Amino acid sequence: MGIPNLLRFMKPFIEPVHIKKYAGQRVGIDAYSWLHKGAYSCSMELCMNPKSAGARRYISYFMHHVNLLRHHKVVPVVVFDGGSMPCKAATDKDRHKKRELSLVLGKEKLKQGNTAAAIDFFRKAVQITPSMAYQLIQLLRSENVEFVVAPYEADAQLAYLATLDADQGGIAAVITEDSDLIAYGCTAIIFKMDRFGKGEEFIMDKTLMTVKDGLSFQDFDKNLFTGMCVLAGCDFLPSISGIGTKRAYSLISKHKNIDSVLSTLTLDKRYSVPDDYTDSFWKTLAVFNHARVYDVKSKSLKHLKPLEEQYLHYLAGDLDILGPELAPSMARAIAEGRLNPVTMETFDKFSRTISPIEFIDTSNLSVINQYGSQEILTQESSITICSSQESKDDTVGFATDKITSGERKGNKGALALGKFLLPSATKKHSSPALERNKVEQKNTPENNPFKKRKLPTDRGQAPDQSELLIDLDDEEPVVLCSSLSPESVGRAESQDRNEVSAGLCRPLSQGSVESGPNGRSSKRENHLKAFRDKTNKKVTERSGILKFFMPL
Repeated sequence: MGIPNLLRFMKPFIEPVHIKKYAGQRVGIDAYSWLHKGAYSCSMELCMNPKSAGARRYISYFMHHVNLLRHHKVVPVVVFDGGSMPCKAATDKDRHKKRELSLVLGKEKLKQGNTAAAIDFFRKAVQITPSMAYQLIQLLRSENVEFVVAPYEADAQLAYLATLDADQGGIAAVITEDSDLIAYGCTAIIFKMDRFGKGEEFIMDKTLMTVKDGLSFQDFDKNLFTGMCVLAGCDFLPSISGIGTKRAYSLISKHKNIDSVLSTLTLDKRYSVPDDYTDSFWKTLAVFNHARVYDVKSKSLKHLKPLEEQYLHYLAGDLDILGPELAPSMARAIAEGRLNPVTMETFDKFSRTISPIEFIDTSNLSVINQYGSQEILTQESSITICSSQESKDDTVGFATDKITSGERKGNKGALALGKFLLPSATKKHSSPALERNKVEQKNTPENNPFKKRKLPTDRGQAPDQSELLIDLDDEEPVVLCSSLSPESVGRAESQDRNEVSAGLCRPLSQGSVESGPNGRSSKRENHLKAFRDKTNKKVTERSGILKFFMPL
């Protein structure tokens, strides 16, 4: 990916930078570079179970960096890759084969129990698809983050935006991991930005005027610089055997003319130059200078730079090398994220939209695999947990207490409630899909409302936090109690051991819920009422409500 060893070669001209330098400015983001980095953390899930909650951690990684930019008053402009360039077909095919091989090897290592080796192969096997990008696009829309899907290469689209003024949609810099942006002549590039906003900055104009460590580009213009990159090898054209970045720099620096360099290489017997290398070289140079990009203003495709006569000669009228022409309506649909740039089919409009707050790591909640994603919607200080099925229109709502100590302070605690969801929760009920219950101010702790608080019990006070669950499959609820004192349990058992199961008085768990009694009788209701009164608990008799009460 990119020009081999170019960043290492250009290291003297790359300086540390923090993203806050671009506060108040628009900065372009090479979306697939962040998606690839984010996918490393969930590569095994993406390869083995792509529909699992853990397989979406790449989105969490991406949104963290987007929010980091916004925190530092930087306006992010996300640019996605589109379709494949015809001249890159061979490279894409070769990469696809390598990914398939890595996937097979990863599965074999996993079967052998070598998880570490398997993950290494899975990381090489991960491929970012338009469908994965579409999940992110939906979230960017909901977060009002500007984005555009390039018709072909995101690098060319970013280089084009870098030539525009800010009021025309231009950007001041690009964040990427791809050194191809240097070959495209991008003015300012930030590489290797970490989660704290620190990265490495390359400034093209400064480089062309600076001499460092014996390297000088003062006699280079942008076209010669791009020629040096192509000569060193790129995704569109592999290098000649024996020619790397350092040798390419020496040849361009010595001859200062691309035609002279190509003639020298052809005549030099030390190098094996393919017969069509010169023709392919100029076509590749044409791609870096004149690739087709999307123009937001005209809502159609245009060239990165106006076509020059010398390139028309080598292209021989085959402008599809720069990216096939697309109808304006199709180009716009791709740019706006409505059309798959590879299959040219519309994305599924009924596909699930991921809520921003869903990026809390929920991989430890087994309920997710049963009921789909956990979406927490926040309005003011209220938190609601919703569990949804992808292919069902059944929705069961579970409301938590209103939180007065801050909008997001109790998110993790609220999400933890998902552990207690039962299979019966997915059944349809006549009650509303979403209910809210308020907790009195005196019952709300001053910090985390879901934190267990231990209170003294030696003076007849209530015991530790109780967890009450009402799950109504029928009209009448079966109430299971927990955390009862030994005395109350003893008295309950002595009243009627045959009618009331002692299991009701053990701590609440998934197993105890599933094995609880379902019979109804007035005598049992009396016993349950007695337990409820002794523990001084409030129970709301509505289906599908899970509630935590804190004793005073």
